[in-house]
Amino acid sequence: MQMNGDGARRGSGAQSRVPDDAPPGGPSDAAEDSKPRRKPDDPEQLARDTVYRLLTARARSCSELRQALLRKEIDEDIADAVLQKFVDAGLVDDASFAEEWVHSRQRSQGLGRKALGFELRRKGVEEHVVEAALSTVDGDAEVEQARELVQRKLRTMANLDHAAKMRRMVGMLTRKGYSEALAFRVVREEIERSGADAPDPDLEFP
Repeated sequence: MQMNGDGARRGSGAQSRVPDDAPPGGPSDAAEDSKPRRKPDDPEQLARDTVYRLLTARARSCSELRQALLRKEIDEDIADAVLQKFVDAGLVDDASFAEEWVHSRQRSQGLGRKALGFELRRKGVEEHVVEAALSTVDGDAEVEQARELVQRKLRTMANLDHAAKMRRMVGMLTRKGYSEALAFRVVREEIERSGADAPDPDLEFP
């Protein structure tokens, strides 16, 4: 090996060049070797990483997480085993997820029980868990939420007759998951409370 006046010492002050075809393990690999590595073909680790990433974004049902793992072509047995570990650790809990979802969506979107139940079932939550979550919805709060929706809508409908107001607002509430009986009662009461002429007493909800 040739030694010159400054070549042997230059490495202490500057990083030496490594040929592109140099085998791994040289000085340039030292920093990389110190980092924890995951085998790219380790499906269990990929499953864990995926679940952590999804839960960081928002709470999810077990079914949602399972479908996400299967979309990544992770074997069903591995997906189920990994998810069970998260369930055992209390990090995935459909009952808590459903209750949190119900109250959050009721506050933010003004949804009624029917719509909330539909959303939870679509997320793969089991029926008994859905029913338990819906049972926590406060009936008075649900009525007040419906009233607020109607009151806001009424401000934009001053030029419509009673029949049109009833039809549109009852339709709005039922689309948001309120029962037809509750929707009809709240809309009728709010129209009367607004000071407009009383609706036709013979008007019945179909």
